Amino acid sequence: MQLQQLQYFVAVAETRHFTRAAEVVHVAQPSLSQQIKALERELGADLFLRARGNITLTDAGEALLPLARRILADADTARHEVLELAQLRRGRVRLGATPSLCTGLLPDVLRAFHDRYPGIQLLIEEGGSHDLVRELARGALDLALVVLPLPTASPALTTVELLREDLVVVSSPESPRPGGVRRAVRITDLEGERLVMFRHGYDLRELTVAACRSAGFEPDFAVEGGEMDAVLGFVRAGLGMAVVPRMVAARSGRGLRVTPLARPGLYRTIALAHRSDVAPPRAARELMRMLLER
Repeated sequence: MQLQQLQYFVAVAETRHFTRAAEVVHVAQPSLSQQIKALERELGADLFLRARGNITLTDAGEALLPLARRILADADTARHEVLELAQLRRGRVRLGATPSLCTGLLPDVLRAFHDRYPGIQLLIEEGGSHDLVRELARGALDLALVVLPLPTASPALTTVELLREDLVVVSSPESPRPGGVRRAVRITDLEGERLVMFRHGYDLRELTVAACRSAGFEPDFAVEGGEMDAVLGFVRAGLGMAVVPRMVAARSGRGLRVTPLARPGLYRTIALAHRSDVAPPRAARELMRMLLER
């Protein structure tokens, strides 16, 4: 049984005329008649009583008519649902990102995406790059913004470099200026300073600690274990200073002194990642395009 056959059957049932039904569905009358006969053979029953100038439904035809209309209506609904999805009217994007990117990079891009595609649901998961890579691999995310290099090599993922972002030092305006009178802070200036440090698993934690050790000292933590908002709050309260992305510092408002790091400074490389073996959904591909063109 084919949808086309049901369409022809309903047309004949409604017009009570094979030739007029063929005109309604834009097909030659012999083709329509052949498809109706094929449907009758498939069902094992006549659907019409054919008399010259008088086409009527049999009992089997009467039973089939409401079912055929329902099937055709469901098929039309399915067609529209898929079309809406294809045209980005509905759907969802599951995006993973590090907390600092949720604070710095994403708000403007997600606002632009939502304004253009208000029917697309955005599901955001915050986490470190290691956790996000794992979630991508198991299919729980469509896309993820991660920090390169990845914590573990993953040939199943495709990554596209998005940006390189400078890191800066933030401190309370009421505390002594880091580095003294110099306009830029050297990593060695952080020796002996009390630092507010992110929790384990945060890319910024590993990067900052590695930079301090490369400069020959172990960082001194005043507070550790916080998320981005907590770290910024502790810095505002004067508990210590922190190394954060420039975009985060720029969006953090009042209550923070922002000091650049002296050359060569510190930076991180942000990449857009997705599974290599599965093409991202249409809506996710559109969000990728907007992120790459931002």
